[in-house]
Amino acid sequence: MSALTVRQVRRRYLTLYGLRWLPTGLMIPVMILLMQERGLSLPQIGLVGTAQGLLVLALELPTGGLADALGRRPVLLAAGVLNLASLALFAVADSFALFFVVWALQGIYRALDSGPLESWYVDATLAADPEAEYERGLGYAGTVIGGAIGAGALLSGGLVALGPIGSVSALTVPVVVAIAAQVAALVALFVLLVEQRPATGFAAVRASVVQAPRMIGEAVGLLRRSRVLLALVAVELFWGFGMVTFESLLPVRLAEVVGDPERAAALLGPANSAAWLASAAGAALTPLLLRWPGAAPGAALLRIMQGVTVVGMGLFAGPVGVLVAYLACYTVHGASNPLHSGLLHRQVDGPYRTSVLSLNSMMAQPAGALGGVALTALAAATSVGTAMVVGAVVLAVAAPLYVPAWRAGRRPVDPPVVPAPEEPHAAAR
Repeated sequence: MSALTVRQVRRRYLTLYGLRWLPTGLMIPVMILLMQERGLSLPQIGLVGTAQGLLVLALELPTGGLADALGRRPVLLAAGVLNLASLALFAVADSFALFFVVWALQGIYRALDSGPLESWYVDATLAADPEAEYERGLGYAGTVIGGAIGAGALLSGGLVALGPIGSVSALTVPVVVAIAAQVAALVALFVLLVEQRPATGFAAVRASVVQAPRMIGEAVGLLRRSRVLLALVAVELFWGFGMVTFESLLPVRLAEVVGDPERAAALLGPANSAAWLASAAGAALTPLLLRWPGAAPGAALLRIMQGVTVVGMGLFAGPVGVLVAYLACYTVHGASNPLHSGLLHRQVDGPYRTSVLSLNSMMAQPAGALGGVALTALAAATSVGTAMVVGAVVLAVAAPLYVPAWRAGRRPVDPPVVPAPEEPHAAAR
């Protein structure tokens, strides 16, 4: 890693980060509509999505140890191969069982992919210059993900608008292009990510797996010792449940008001692109929100505002109103994430920071799986609009969970929560 300069490391990181998210952007506008086209009902779509959430929940912490034991490069390559396999199967899947396998592969992929690239970037930057400020590259990554997903979504909408190609349906064409993009991402990963740290073999892998229960216990112990931290992590339960409204139900809602699934998919391409730009704009408001009303009050207010935008998506009668509410929702979403993450970072320090952040991330997975099942079933039994309003209420009722952090911020600053000194675990990402 020391052969690379700080600038070269940052360029490689941002290139690989953009390529990692491009296939996701291509898939977002079509994946729900394509599953419907292949015969799945909304409740079935909700059920297949649980495979991803449950596997990420089970594997999120242990895969950090795997990356440290074998190295980040082989773990990322394995993750890329799994993503390629899931995309290829998605292109041809035509049954509940096959789509369940698709989302199970996605769950394993996302657990393996969560963290190693960022860890490689930080380690490689410090190897090139121990005094380097790596935060700038992490900040640029937020812009890159918005551009990559936005460009992919825009391209996806254009491909759908062009119509079918031979026997390949219009909704399947973006999936084929996503497969090609994932192949390019794998090649770039193989060439650009250099790592001069030998794998320590299967003994280390076995040790990291054995350590996983202890790591989870330590993270849970931190939550028991801090009401503020427990409340912040609990926000993810409501957030994960409610996000189903604008991630999974929005395409169905738009198809409902437009009256044509393929036209809705074509609209979703530029809409998703604009949404990610709106999210980046929302994130840019972070310094202003920190000054007024402050991190915790601002985060609480944004939870309520996001619920209001989702109500708009569920109740507005025309596509223009639905899409305007959708863009407003993503603006709020982009502003919420930095505030929530900052509050978490202020509550934990030391070698257990990653465990708590992983646990925070994990909470959204079972909640999202439950939301996928409950809200899609409610949509099928009543209407998509009703399900979205229920999800909006769940998003908004998380606001009071920021009160402990707000009260703590008004008291004299306490040191971060750190458990008794122990050996650092192997989950640092």
